[in-house]
Amino acid sequence: MDRDFLQIEGMSRAELEAMLLAAESNLPIAEQRQPRKHLLDGRVVANLFLEDSTRTRCSFETAVHRLGGQVFTLTAAGSSASKGEGLIDTALNVEAMGVGAIVIRTSISGGPAMVAKRVRIPVINAGDGRHEHPTQGLLDLVTLRESLGDLTGRRIGIVGDIANSRVAHSAVQGLSILGANVVLIGPPTLVNKSQGLIAKTSDKISITHDLDSIIGELDAIMLLRIQMERGASSGISDDYRTMYGLTQDRAKRLQSHAVVLHPGPVNRGIEIDDAVADEHGGIRILRQVTHGVAARMAVLEWALASQATRG
Repeated sequence: MDRDFLQIEGMSRAELEAMLLAAESNLPIAEQRQPRKHLLDGRVVANLFLEDSTRTRCSFETAVHRLGGQVFTLTAAGSSASKGEGLIDTALNVEAMGVGAIVIRTSISGGPAMVAKRVRIPVINAGDGRHEHPTQGLLDLVTLRESLGDLTGRRIGIVGDIANSRVAHSAVQGLSILGANVVLIGPPTLVNKSQGLIAKTSDKISITHDLDSIIGELDAIMLLRIQMERGASSGISDDYRTMYGLTQDRAKRLQSHAVVLHPGPVNRGIEIDDAVADEHGGIRILRQVTHGVAARMAVLEWALASQATRG
């Protein structure tokens, strides 16, 4: 039985909701209100992080510990990747050490899927290029459900660098599966129908370049970082904050129940003003981090519970 977790696209609503329920049930353990589990006692998980990361890497490490397992992390600078070894060869060598699963973060879109075809242990995608960041998608959905309940018919705005954001791609997939209405918002250079996932626009996904025209209609707003490392800086103007930043004035126009998400790292004064990030009652940024541990516990449990390998 294939136990890789590579993307949200293609999941059924039942499968996605089961994963979300598992994540929600792990919250007391993630928050240390209940003792850790012992599912991974005696087992080792390998984090292969070939891109920089703080939240995702530390979250996976914490999740493994909360499940009773051990974890080691390889980064590009501290592994043979810095000597030219390819992703698949690195993964095959890690598998040969007897680990139970490999968590991969890479700039190569589809990299984890390529590895999954070559190894016999579960592979979990921790973010691959411009493709998906499925565990981030899970934690975002858990966060939204905690505040808003059933997401069917809710209007969720995703603001910023849609074209380069794997976070946005996973969020769009998950929200669509759960019946939410998604509004993609940003400059035309970073949000248009010809770009990747956006070309698959359905009747529940719309696009606007005018945040002010719809901000008062949103049940939640997800702010995205401008991804300079993927060349996004050439596609934005100097007045990005003026047009798309969550300023204090815009925050006041949000509905009273609306929540604010950001996957991090936050560029204060660009995507969001300091006063909003620190004081607005709808901010859920740190709650997302807590939910990240619970969601990644759920994925690890799902991937490793059967202890099955592919033949």
